[in-house]
Amino acid sequence: MTATPLADTTASADRPTEPLLEVDDLRVAFQVGDKLVHAVQGVSLDLAPGEILSIVGESGSGKSTVVNAIQGLLSPNAKIQGGSVRFDGRDMLRLNESQWREVRGKDIGFIPQDPAGSLNPVRKVGIQVAEPLLIHHLADRKTATNKAVELLTMSGLTHPEERANQYPFQFSGGMKQRSLIAGALSTSPKLIIADEPTSALDVTVQKQILDYIEQLVQELGVAVLMITHDLGLAAERSDKVVVMRKGEVVDAGPARAVMSSPSASYTRTLIDAVPKMDAFDTRATRIREVEEVEEVAPLVETRDLVKIFDLPRGGSAKTLTAVDHANLTIRRGETLAVVGESGSGKSTLARIILRLDEPTSGQILFDGKDITKVDGRALRKLRQRMQMVYQSPFDSLNPRMNLQQIISEPLKSFKVGDAAEQKKRARELLDQVSLPSNLIDRFPDELSGGQRQRVAIARALALEPEFVVLDEAVSALDVSVQAQILKLLDELQGELGLSYLFITHDLGVVAESADTVAVIQHGKMLEYGPTAEIFRHPQSDYTRKLLDAVPSL
Repeated sequence: MTATPLADTTASADRPTEPLLEVDDLRVAFQVGDKLVHAVQGVSLDLAPGEILSIVGESGSGKSTVVNAIQGLLSPNAKIQGGSVRFDGRDMLRLNESQWREVRGKDIGFIPQDPAGSLNPVRKVGIQVAEPLLIHHLADRKTATNKAVELLTMSGLTHPEERANQYPFQFSGGMKQRSLIAGALSTSPKLIIADEPTSALDVTVQKQILDYIEQLVQELGVAVLMITHDLGLAAERSDKVVVMRKGEVVDAGPARAVMSSPSASYTRTLIDAVPKMDAFDTRATRIREVEEVEEVAPLVETRDLVKIFDLPRGGSAKTLTAVDHANLTIRRGETLAVVGESGSGKSTLARIILRLDEPTSGQILFDGKDITKVDGRALRKLRQRMQMVYQSPFDSLNPRMNLQQIISEPLKSFKVGDAAEQKKRARELLDQVSLPSNLIDRFPDELSGGQRQRVAIARALALEPEFVVLDEAVSALDVSVQAQILKLLDELQGELGLSYLFITHDLGVVAESADTVAVIQHGKMLEYGPTAEIFRHPQSDYTRKLLDAVPSL
């Protein structure tokens, strides 16, 4: 299917209307063994200077293949079967690799989705942010270093001078993403291609980054091509939207028109799957009904929990208080959401509760017992009752293991059952997370992102834990798959009586999934209580800022 070129709804008298980027009838296939898999089938779009275009659609719809073709970054087994890509008047499909190196990073800036795999682990972050300026001879080393600190400040990182001298492993996922955004913007490119640029960021930093990108768009005429699964962001920040499904464009046009009056039923399905900010009413009713039937006992408690880190020498600050006297309670069958900026201490708090990190002071109670100093055999036994589901379904599964091995791994580690029993349990767990048992011999690279996250959840449930930490467990998923995973988590909680600690920056997910919420800033807990109460009557300015920054359809 070939989309009609999109109408320019944002042109003004002083804005060029000639397209900077033109993709016409692009068709791309991949050679997989003896089969040719058609990934993009007749995609057309155009983008003028000073415009923002968002491509939305589920995993596997062809979004990333389109942007990789535009950048000349298709894998060796890809075949362009037809169509054209023109950028700034040049036929990009005819460029050799040497010509591409002159364009990438200078005229076309790229913000990748996966921060973990996109930064060199043995180089300081500041050097990597400054690298495009040095490669394209746009600054000397001293100027580039100063510019890197300026860009890290712009991207919302605290202590930017100190952060520039740190390594990626010392950054949270959101902090890594901000540094990648800073590097992509360093050369003030003509076109920015952003692949889920803010999926790892909280809403206030997301707003700050997008405001800055919009400033570049308005002042310098930069064009932005964005891949996103956040339909609110696409509606609020884009001039145009292209909706893709199975390699084809199924809907396209001005953003407001597509989101308010979609022409395709698929677009309507995506819109309906977006978490609703008023969903906390249903959660509040459910928890009240539980309380009326029985007194729900606390499972996890923290008392005046503190964690202080030493910072590298050379900066103005010597220590960083990541968790500052945190007091919270998670009852059996309850979900507590922890929200706050990247680097606010959310993940550190979760790691301390799981006893993966030691607190500087304070107490952790689990099922009424103090576990703060538990070690050795007692700690190993405790591990069976606590599990974690990580943010990225692509990084958290061993690519060399099939699903049976992945799901059975905790059972083997704790010597639960023999090989036959472990295989049987793996099949039961696949069924529990709504995956067909015939996938059991498959490998992670044969699954979609949503399927991989279901496998990660199955693995976390293998030892029948009582408490599960979900660290941004749905932020990497498109909205329809996200809705499926949230429903699954809710069903499992009801069936198994699980308690969840949900680390997330998505307040729609909080409204739909959390009974209580803790708002953290710079390690301090600013607000803590029932989700409905805090969302309706926020007491801190920071919480109000979070709620006001949520993109809306």
